[in-house]
Amino acid sequence: MYNYMLSRHCFLLTICLKPRRIAPTAVCSVSCYTGPDADPQLRERRGANKNQVTKRRRKERPSCQPVLDNFDQQYSQELGDLWPSARAVLLDPYSWQYGVMLNRFSAVTGITQILQSQGFSTLLPQNSVSPLLCNDFSTISNSKHQAGKDSPFPPDYISKFPPNDFPLQPESSSHVLPQDLKSEPSLSLPRSTLQCYIHPYPLRFPSQAHRPGQLKQYYLLNAASLLPVLALNVTDGEKVLDLCSAPGGKALAIMQCATPALLCCNEPDPHRRDWLSKTLESFLPPSLTSRVTVSAQDGCSFGQSETGEYDKVLVDAPCSNDRSWLYSSSSQQGEQRLKERARLPALQAQLLRSALTAVRPGGVVVYSTCTLSSSENYAVVDSVLNDCPEAEPEDLWEEIAVPLSKYFTFSHAHPDLDTPQKPSLRPLNGSSSSNPRRLGILVVPQPGRTWGPMFLSRIRRRK
Repeated sequence: MYNYMLSRHCFLLTICLKPRRIAPTAVCSVSCYTGPDADPQLRERRGANKNQVTKRRRKERPSCQPVLDNFDQQYSQELGDLWPSARAVLLDPYSWQYGVMLNRFSAVTGITQILQSQGFSTLLPQNSVSPLLCNDFSTISNSKHQAGKDSPFPPDYISKFPPNDFPLQPESSSHVLPQDLKSEPSLSLPRSTLQCYIHPYPLRFPSQAHRPGQLKQYYLLNAASLLPVLALNVTDGEKVLDLCSAPGGKALAIMQCATPALLCCNEPDPHRRDWLSKTLESFLPPSLTSRVTVSAQDGCSFGQSETGEYDKVLVDAPCSNDRSWLYSSSSQQGEQRLKERARLPALQAQLLRSALTAVRPGGVVVYSTCTLSSSENYAVVDSVLNDCPEAEPEDLWEEIAVPLSKYFTFSHAHPDLDTPQKPSLRPLNGSSSSNPRRLGILVVPQPGRTWGPMFLSRIRRRK
């Protein structure tokens, strides 16, 4: 009986780990998160070929025509030749790629072996770190967080599946790994303890369920969402504010990069704050409780209550999430969201100004969104720079875009900001127009590089 149950368990686990194409997720309109922890698991129908399954699912979850029409009108002007291919990616959720960010506070050796055996590669050059980092976290491996106990795989799972016979395989054997993805990440990036594995094809690891008292080993995400964290460049001992923190993916990424003296995760909405707290509990050990706090302040007034308190501030602003908005549940919802879109830049500018007040002189603020919309990206940054003479933008092109250009498609320049869609925002100021890339960089989804949308801008407060 025991052998029968064990065999049945392994069979079911193999079925669950088969790669699957991902349907569009239903995400809160102000969240940049499109990761699979938030969306339901979809199963392939047995006996149907891939084309039949794809056709049936698209019929079940069509794109929202009013939103698509708006995107076509706006983005064809703002993105030019990049829009048709970006449009094709956004309309094909089954092509979307997912990154696997490992949790340095949990034992991940087995997960790393599985990823590497299946052609996943690291996004960033790695620092060599011990699995549990330091003695403060040693109790994790000595309790129920050991590999095999907190893993979705049985302890001997890897040995049962040689690399060529492992369940996580590309759907077509005709795919060939592109040469540039076989190479090591560019060494011009600083080495990091943040480990994110990516694959050139839309494979997705199984999600790990939240279990109180146990740490997850990895977090699934759009790899472009790590770029604002890299731009923030947090180091040990700094005080960091994540102003719009829920659901918590970027906060987790910050903690993978360094051990700040304080990471304040702010989220005023009660439902999203609960989500945030559960995310932090799932990935961070109790010994970090005094370093990682959750706040419920209004982000627009946060700077007034804690002026100059932080070394680094991340503003992952509420935005018109292109991926989720395109799959609004109805035309009415889509049209309502498009009305909301016109009000977002004013809110985003308030949040950015609040962040610049909360950061100390000499500190930096990173502003990010997950939309392609210029009015929520370049125009917001330029508007705030016009109002804040103490704020100085920093060019991220050589630091972020150049070394990661093999993985992401970056827009080379921003569009003219003086367009009918953005009447309330001022034109570019003189200093920014002389070097427009200083306003920020934009990741545009493209076939084979479906990461994004993601805009990021770094601003330093002058001393």
